[in-house]
Amino acid sequence: MEKLTQQEETAMLAIWKVGKGFVKDFLEAHSAPAPPYTTLASTIKNLEKKGFVESRKVGNVYEYTPVMEEAAYKQKFMNGFVKDYFENSYKELVSFFAKEKKISPAELKEIINMIEKGK
Repeated sequence: MEKLTQQEETAMLAIWKVGKGFVKDFLEAHSAPAPPYTTLASTIKNLEKKGFVESRKVGNVYEYTPVMEEAAYKQKFMNGFVKDYFENSYKELVSFFAKEKKISPAELKEIINMIEKGK
């Protein structure tokens, strides 16, 4: 899977939020500040080339549908992120956040409870 640029990821978040739609729909759902229409349209075309969305022509415009689900992207992204930056160890990832004081002892206990309960 090809990595997305920040601009492409932001566009995908709007696409996942809307589901099937047109560039104008994704523009309305885009986080602020929204890019110009033509910039977003170009970004979506790039996402289509990368296989993240597919299109069908409706009249004189294109309707886009996400090909990859958001959860599947997050899983692939996180697996690659952990592999590249934390020696493929989720323990190292959690340790990093604990050392940086980005996660509290209460949150760690909550995570442990989730693991123990299989959630």
